[in-house]
Amino acid sequence: MVGALAGALLASLVGTAHAVDNLPPKQPLVEDLQSGSRPCATGDDTVYVPTSPRLSAVLYDPEEDNQPSESSPLSGEFEAWWTDADGTAQRRSYTTITLSSGMRQYWTMPGDLPANTPISWHVRANDGLATSPWSDEGDGSVCSFIYDDTNPEKPTISSTEYPTPDEVFWVDGVGVYGHFTVDSPSDDVVSYTYSFLGGPNGTVTAEPHGAAVTIPYLPLTAGPKYLTVRAIDRSGRGSTQARYDFNVQSGRAPAARWKLDDPVGSRSAAAEPGTPARAGSGATFGGPAPTGTAIAGTVALDGSGHGFLTPDAPVADLRETFAVSAWVRPAETGRTMTVASQDTDKGPGFTLGLHAKDSGPVWSFAIGGARVSGGAPETGEWAHLLGQYDAETGKAHLYVNGHEVTDAVAATPAEAAGAFQIGRTRGTTGYRDRWHGDVGDVRVHDRVVVPGEVSELAWRKPTLLGHWSLSNATDGASPEQSGGSPLHLAGGASIYHGSDNSCIPEIDPDCTYVPPPLVGDGHLSLDGDGDYATAVGPVVDTGDSFTVGAVVRLADTAPAHPMTVLSQAGQHTDAFKVRYDPPTYSWQLVMPERDEAGAPEKVVSHITGADGGEGQGHRLTVVYDDATDTIKLYLDGYTNATATADLPDGWHSSGALQIGRGTVGDGWGEYLHGDVDEVQAYAGALRDDDVLSLGWETNPCLC
Repeated sequence: MVGALAGALLASLVGTAHAVDNLPPKQPLVEDLQSGSRPCATGDDTVYVPTSPRLSAVLYDPEEDNQPSESSPLSGEFEAWWTDADGTAQRRSYTTITLSSGMRQYWTMPGDLPANTPISWHVRANDGLATSPWSDEGDGSVCSFIYDDTNPEKPTISSTEYPTPDEVFWVDGVGVYGHFTVDSPSDDVVSYTYSFLGGPNGTVTAEPHGAAVTIPYLPLTAGPKYLTVRAIDRSGRGSTQARYDFNVQSGRAPAARWKLDDPVGSRSAAAEPGTPARAGSGATFGGPAPTGTAIAGTVALDGSGHGFLTPDAPVADLRETFAVSAWVRPAETGRTMTVASQDTDKGPGFTLGLHAKDSGPVWSFAIGGARVSGGAPETGEWAHLLGQYDAETGKAHLYVNGHEVTDAVAATPAEAAGAFQIGRTRGTTGYRDRWHGDVGDVRVHDRVVVPGEVSELAWRKPTLLGHWSLSNATDGASPEQSGGSPLHLAGGASIYHGSDNSCIPEIDPDCTYVPPPLVGDGHLSLDGDGDYATAVGPVVDTGDSFTVGAVVRLADTAPAHPMTVLSQAGQHTDAFKVRYDPPTYSWQLVMPERDEAGAPEKVVSHITGADGGEGQGHRLTVVYDDATDTIKLYLDGYTNATATADLPDGWHSSGALQIGRGTVGDGWGEYLHGDVDEVQAYAGALRDDDVLSLGWETNPCLC
């Protein structure tokens, strides 16, 4: 009994001591206070808000004031004050609910606050026994805001380069920068949000407040355009939307162009437009043109001191925006060689060409002390180069085969009033770095050549090599649409035609429905037990860009082994193989890096379930782009990151195109159990939009 009383007395004393020793809450910190969503500020930094704000503060109780298992309940006491327009002082206060230490406490202010009036506030914490100092005591600060109830006025928009259609209906043009001046009569505007039709969009800051701003714009396509703008004031209020319409013409033609398809024996190159280029004796016209282009011929430069062309005059103002482009095919890659340049008193103002490095050759565009480089030149391989200096951004760009090879770099070009050169560049003691190889279609633009135009300049139109619709077969041969070599059916392969559509179960329940072919009037049917079809020989050159596609439907829901639908073999392995891999539930494109058994393979894939003989199957397409060293597998017209990989060097295969089987070890295997239709093959890499049109009875237009 005595022990129990002693224990109770001790507990009472400890509790009393704890109550007596209670510490007041901590003073709220200015950095923990907000007027609406904005940090506490006052004076010249007073916050402007578009509505009555919700004030907030994070409140703390001292940690040593608590036992380990205790929370620290706190309430917040807010006070706000201001002076009305008639000089009457106003004051409001609010006490929050009780919350734990460290939580944010809120006061949503009433909706009758006066507009355009500085309102100040502070806060303190209350733990029920004591209060903290106010947040503005000592080293603290009062918080202030002004309620703005007026939207800024609608802005005006104008442009010298791109007037409205009422002034000039069509304006030049794609690749030419325009500048749009935006202004609002309201003096409290801090920014403007803008959006061009088709992009870009963004926000530009008005400095100082209320000042007009200029928005640059580079048209990427021709046609009617518009710009919409809203003014945003310091409270965040927005104006009504302003709209400015204008019409953009197609990009203007080059300032100079030498097609270099002049007759054999010519001693100068005609210009369209520009000044004809004088040819050195080491320049030989009548060279071959890159396939799939509109170029009729090229010039071969022998790499000697006589292998050059020049109009003996400048072509580009290097301090302004310009672009220079050409089709080139190097006869060697072991040394630095120049495709185009322009002279200055001390050297070249720019150079476009091949730059030899210890790590290997790269394509290069050098200007104004900067160099941008990339790509992998190959002896005897065509490439399209475009070097560009954008004076608006002050950056140099390099495109190889229609793709920008790396990020643009800052450049500061010097004046270059000397002659434009093809095939050489000026050094301190004469010309050097002479080009050895073929050059075609040199163009110089005095504007930005936009990415879409670069792609078109570099595009090589693929050539259809064969289209087998597999709708019929005569003596085991299914014809090619244009009268080319047929596909030969073997091992029991057959053409399936389906029914004559006379059976309609809804009308005649006793008839048996027979499904139609995959596409058109028939498809190839393979039983997976030695059936296949084959071309007479190799259809595509796998060492160069190619595209092969087919429609395929697997007969099994769960195939027991890999099955190949398309392949073309070399001496020791398939150059490419498209197969279904059951363990990964995916269609795969497999391309070995060399014609060797066991060579490393590039494998890309699309995950999809097996068809089980139902549905319309899948349209599979293989694209190898030698210009960009990439392989892609498309499923039903689309590809993705897992279906794309780099393949630096394709290799030439001599085997026939196979439908329904692939190389396995020293023989054939992976026979397909399923249906195949609409096999199409192209020399060249089809673009994404063109791949969407494969797998039907007609061919894409490739326009």
